[in-house]
Order: sequence, then structure tokens, then C-alpha cells
Amino acid sequence: MGIYIRGFSIDWQEIDRDSYLRQIEAIRDLDALQFRKPITFFVGENGSGKSTLLEAIAITYGFNPEGGTRNYHFSTKDTHSELCGAIRLVRNPARARRGYFLRAESFYNVATAEEEYAEVSREYHRKSHGESFLAVVQDNFKGNGIYLLDEPEAALSPQRQLTLMLEMVHCARENAQFIVVTHSPILLGMPDSEILSFDSGTIHPIEYEETESYRITEMFLRNRHGFLKRLLDENDDA
Repeated sequence: MGIYIRGFSIDWQEIDRDSYLRQIEAIRDLDALQFRKPITFFVGENGSGKSTLLEAIAITYGFNPEGGTRNYHFSTKDTHSELCGAIRLVRNPARARRGYFLRAESFYNVATAEEEYAEVSREYHRKSHGESFLAVVQDNFKGNGIYLLDEPEAALSPQRQLTLMLEMVHCARENAQFIVVTHSPILLGMPDSEILSFDSGTIHPIEYEETESYRITEMFLRNRHGFLKRLLDENDDA
């Protein structure tokens, strides 16, 4: 089973006492975390610390903060937190042969860097955002690798999200590990994965049907007109 990052611990003495990290509920009391499945999802409301933690894990592992492989070294603007200096990864003795850090917000920069770093030009900028995003996955994601994804659904249609799911499943079957931040009820439905919620002030495992992504989507699809009427009525009364 390909779990190359088994978990991590955080040395809070390395974090400034005035750091905003100490204000993030799900993170501020976190001392350690274990990964038990080849595919782990981080879920939670905006601002709950999901991307901050994923970014810190990625940088500590050796990835470029804006994305790419561990061989990528470029910076458009340094915005990462000091958390990466406080995290201590627990690694599997067996090393991953490849890896990629892919984040929706800086994908344009990664696609540009690909023209410099890739052995064969893929011309990602000639494709649509979603097509180029998925092409990066299909060109770079293989077995025996570790892949960290930050909100990949932002670039993908529902159909392409299913394509990404298949790519992830195939790679996981060939000893790849994924840690993914997502709000997608499609991706979260992936079998044999673990979902970690950042809501309620702690990081804790939850079932697919307990995620806000699933619950709100289900309510909307079951009774769209009633859902919207209630929502709009509440807004008018505010």
C-alpha cells in the first residue's frame, strides 16, 4: 500500500506567538496526525485551514510552494505560512518515485513553468483551463507517487471530475498516495478513501454522507424549488 507520508507532528515552539496560525481552530491544538488510507480528503468551510495545512505538508516534503514536481523552483509571490517550518513528516522508508503538488489558484504559473521544466513541451496554454489541468494530471500522475491536490474541481466539469477520480483510483491501485483538499461531492464519493473534516474546531474523520458538500447538494437536488424559496425568503427577511 503506497502511503509515503504516514503522518506528521507539529512543533509549536517554531510558530510565532502572534501568528495567525494560532487563530485557526482546527490547527491550533493539533500536535500530530496520521494518514491511514492511500487517498485522504480534507474538507471543511472556507478558512478552516485545509489549504494551509496541505501547503505546509507539500513544502516540507520538498515541493515548490506554487506547485509542480520537486524539481520545480520558481516563485511568483511568496505567500506560504511559517507552518512548513514547524511540521515534521513521518515518512515511509520506501520512497515515492515521483510526485506533484497541484493547486487550482496557481495553476497558470505551473502551466507556464512546464514549458521550461518539461522535457517535451505540452503547450498547456493552448488548451482550456480544465483541459490543461486534466492534461497535467494525465501526463504526470503515475503509480508509486505522491500527489497533493488543492481544490482540483475548480477547473473541472462534473464529467472531468469523474475522469480525475478514475485517474486517482488507477494510481492508488499502483501504490500512489493522494492528499486532496476539495468541496466536490463527486470526488468525495471515491471508494476506500478517508475524509477528514476541519469543521467543529478539530480535524476528525467523517463519513461521506456527513460532509456539508454532500448534504447541501442532496438537499438542493431533492427539492430545488423549496430550497431556493426558503433561502431567498430568509435573505429578504434579513
